[in-house]
Order: sequence, then structure tokens, then C-alpha cells
Amino acid sequence: MKYLTKTIKPLLLLFTLYLVSACSSPNISDYSQTSPDFDVLSFFNGELEAKGVVIDRSGLVTRRFSVKMLGSLAEDELTLEEWFVFDDGEQTQRTWIISKNGDATYSGRAGDIMGTARGESNGMALHWDYEMDLQVDENIYRVVFDDWLYRIDEENVINRSVIKKWGFKVGEVILSIRKI
Repeated sequence: MKYLTKTIKPLLLLFTLYLVSACSSPNISDYSQTSPDFDVLSFFNGELEAKGVVIDRSGLVTRRFSVKMLGSLAEDELTLEEWFVFDDGEQTQRTWIISKNGDATYSGRAGDIMGTARGESNGMALHWDYEMDLQVDENIYRVVFDDWLYRIDEENVINRSVIKKWGFKVGEVILSIRKI
């Protein structure tokens, strides 16, 4: 029995360490040596277009969509208008007001965002966190978006958003954004 206990404890510890490391996520500082630098206000200033997919928690693509965007910059505040068209014909609109906080952090507000979105950039990456009321069919769910945007070059950004409810992943959005 002692042998079994001595064997199980290290295995249990290794399994616990594996679970903890599997739940870790990247840190914005991981991108400090990358380029091009991601200045959110200048990248989203002007006309942009995007194509994306919504993926459910099992990995199945459930929706496809396109977005037209128009950003207008006034001092250190960007107004970003977004017009979404989904493959089922649904159309929605969102307007973001994004401010640079004087360092590499940003604040954002929009009508369906609860409170203030918080963002931080470093190198070619931007990380956003925010709560949103998400309408699915006739229901509205409050979810958390863990949003990562990666600047590929002067005209292109890839956006990966993990959607969580009560700490569990319930979906994902992948979006390719291009300056026009």
C-alpha cells in the first residue's frame, strides 16, 4: 500500500501541473520583440473590411459574416463604426469609441459592451477583455470576450476571440481585417 501511495502522489502532482499549464494563456509581454508595432488608433483609422466565422464550443462553424468598418480619429479618440452582414441575412451595427490611455493601454466603449473594454498592445499584438450582451436567437447572454488581435503587416490583422460564460469557453470568433 505504501508503494501505491508513493506512486500515486507524484502522478497526481504531475497531472495537476499539466492541468494548470494547459489553462494558462499568452501574456501580452510575449510579443514585445515582434513587429510591426500595433497602434490601434492609426490602424483602424479609415476604411476597413473583414471576413469572419463564429465557431461553437465543439469547433463547428455556425455562422459566417462580413464587416465594413469606418474609423475616424480625433486627437486620441477613435470612433469605429462596424456594419455586420451574416450569411443568414441578419445585419447588425456597432460603434466603438476607443481611447489611448497615454501608454500602451486602450479603453473602449460600445452600446452592447458592459462597462469599459480594456486593451493593451505590445509589439504586433493587442489583447482586449470585455463583457458583452450577446443575442442568440431570442435570448441575451452576458459573456466575456478574450480578444487577441495580431498585426500581420501594414494592411492586415487577424483577430481571434474566445467567448466565455462562467469561465468556460462557449465559442470563438476568427476574423481577418484588411485596410482598404
